[in-house]
Amino acid sequence: MKAYRTIINGILVILLLSVSLGMAQEDTEGCKDYPMFTRMKNFYISYCESNFDAVEFTISDYETKTIEGQKTIIDYDLIEGSPIPSYLQIRRNFSNALKSIGGTVLYDRDTYLCGNLIKNNREVWVSVQGYNDGWTYRLTIVEVGEMAQDVSASDMLDALNRDGFMALYINFDTGKFDIKPESQPIIDQIAQLMKDNSELKLSIEGHTDNVGTPQNNKVLSENRAKAVMKAVVSSGVDASRLTAVGWGQERPIADNRTEDGRAKNRRVEIVKK
Repeated sequence: MKAYRTIINGILVILLLSVSLGMAQEDTEGCKDYPMFTRMKNFYISYCESNFDAVEFTISDYETKTIEGQKTIIDYDLIEGSPIPSYLQIRRNFSNALKSIGGTVLYDRDTYLCGNLIKNNREVWVSVQGYNDGWTYRLTIVEVGEMAQDVSASDMLDALNRDGFMALYINFDTGKFDIKPESQPIIDQIAQLMKDNSELKLSIEGHTDNVGTPQNNKVLSENRAKAVMKAVVSSGVDASRLTAVGWGQERPIADNRTEDGRAKNRRVEIVKK
């Protein structure tokens, strides 16, 4: 009888341990996979967070790049008793996943992989970092935020009267000159400014950062200035009151060595004539 009870107690201990491990190895409440990346087999989510932040990504043995935007972090832990993957397996898994959706691997070494891609006209950076001999890996994603600007026609007029110009942050796709829909309110306000001030004449002047060649940047900035001018004219403003100029990377207003500085340099200025 005593031996029987010992066996029963042993079975109960095993069952309780199994239940405990099962509960401990479920995904943390409120956490889920990032839509573009399926988790590796036999892993569960132990931690996650999401907020607007800046993240430093390693892009070479000697260089990092700080990317600002909506950050998502997901930590994955291996289920007890599962085969332990090597760091190379973890990196290869995500290298293949990234390439399959059109991404580019920028750095792939030891326990770390980094890359980026374009998703819905927005730049996305991703890294995977292995820990604990393959028992844990962390997925970090940053969806790059674009500089938003809320400006009115009266704000523009005040700046023109005070400084003679105003820098506007009108969003375009990388390397292109199609104005993104979210920047239409700025275009509308430029048009309103011109309609409210019938004697006003403006030079619309495009500027870029220093990424790319000076010649290409000059052409790009001119095309962007012309695109803004065309959009304003289509809103009912006489084209004779506007001119378009492209300065390329010749007139930076911030440090091109930082992402924040480059973002400030990618601008369109309205200049009072």
